[in-house]
Amino acid sequence: MSYNPGYSQPYAPPAQPPPQQAQGYGDYKSPYEGERFKPKKRFKDPIFLVFFILQLAGFAALSGIVISEWITQGGLGGGIGGGQNGSQTGSSVTLNRHTVYLLLLVTAAALVLSVGQLMLTRAFTRMIMHITLILSIALNIAIAVYYWITKYYSGAIIFTVIALFSVLSYFGFRSRIPLASLLLQVVMDVAKHHISVYVVAFVALFLQAALSVWFTFTAIATYTKWTPGNPSCGNGSSCSSGKVAGLIFFETFSFLWTSQVIGNVALATLAGGPFGAWYYFGPKSDGQMPNHPTLGAFARASTFSLGSIAFGSLIVTILELIRIILNAAQQNANADGHPVEACLACCAACFIGCIESLVEYFNRYAYIEVALYGKSYIEAAKDTWRLFKDRGIDALVNDSLVGMTLTWGAYAIGLLSSLFAYIYLRYTHPSYNVDGQYTAPVVLFAFLIGLQCSLTLGSAIEAGVSTIFVGLGENPEVLAIRAPALFELIRQNYPRVVQGVHGP
Repeated sequence: MSYNPGYSQPYAPPAQPPPQQAQGYGDYKSPYEGERFKPKKRFKDPIFLVFFILQLAGFAALSGIVISEWITQGGLGGGIGGGQNGSQTGSSVTLNRHTVYLLLLVTAAALVLSVGQLMLTRAFTRMIMHITLILSIALNIAIAVYYWITKYYSGAIIFTVIALFSVLSYFGFRSRIPLASLLLQVVMDVAKHHISVYVVAFVALFLQAALSVWFTFTAIATYTKWTPGNPSCGNGSSCSSGKVAGLIFFETFSFLWTSQVIGNVALATLAGGPFGAWYYFGPKSDGQMPNHPTLGAFARASTFSLGSIAFGSLIVTILELIRIILNAAQQNANADGHPVEACLACCAACFIGCIESLVEYFNRYAYIEVALYGKSYIEAAKDTWRLFKDRGIDALVNDSLVGMTLTWGAYAIGLLSSLFAYIYLRYTHPSYNVDGQYTAPVVLFAFLIGLQCSLTLGSAIEAGVSTIFVGLGENPEVLAIRAPALFELIRQNYPRVVQGVHGP
């Protein structure tokens, strides 16, 4: 079968025999088999659910304390831009309102870029693989060149390596684009007929943006309240750099974990809702799909399965924090003129980043098991591993470029956000950053905001792709009915995946 890049799989294929009567597709099983879509109403992983609620409550309490003090002091001054002779940059003691405005602008830019990414993905499904990969390469090269020009050598070396790797990746994965393109077309076509996909994506994006703003104000207010030399230090407040570092660490931990949970609840809602219902029940026109599948999936994900989602999200958050610490150590070593220590920290950060990517890759499919069956995280992880190995889905997933494309897009938005923050600092010359001591944390905050906003939005599409993979591992015969062209392309390239299932 030749691949036609202009072909888009219809949402509801031409009428076929009912699944249980279809010839040559194996035994059709009930969509509700094994408590699928109707799990027992029981809280899973309750310890992690309680831990998640407590840390969120702690963040809210700390935020209320520092923001109220920050408002009382007027945020240590500052505004948008630099003003005449730095009049808009505020106090020179620490981060202030000038930084808040900067990160608010970053959040707004991340929102616009994330929405634009979704619109491009929806409008140009046939070219999305090439567009994102080429854009990523161009951005990496541009960032590397800019850092070389501005003599930011540690960043220049890292982004030069990343640019070379992205170029090699493009040529290495180019032959696998046809399957990924057709798969993306199928997912986007399903999403087109279920407006709830975009509703969930935009609600998650809004929550992510609101959390970013909340985190921004809280972090800046923490610097304002407890940095030595601030006015509040004379009001009985114990100020120290160690206290600021500890509180910022907790706030960053809470922000990353909550961000992960928001994105993963959205993923579970879409997997257990419109995408899962389409795969196992067929299109709405068949009359088999239950009413309001998205609401039912959200109710399960945000209550009984929230502990399992928090468990998996915590693992990724810890790894991400370790990587952030190593990146900070590398920047400090580079600033102090210790290239060997900087190189070792950079290598360690890359290693942790690889582990983090593997865990995120695996978690995505475990969350779908959680969404469909209401399993605990450990149980879902074990079943996901067994499913991949039994059916050979791991080979198909590894060859899919959909996840890589969306991740590169989020990475590009994070880079643009951090670059915007870096340029803004350079041209406004805030008084608190005369020696560049706050450049790294501000740029890091901007990168995290842009990355998390984009990843949350991209999770809507990735949820559909991942749900098809899980369904393919459990009941491959169903895909032959739902999307015959996609099934045939998979059968030709990955025969082990559909072993025992014959094409039409």
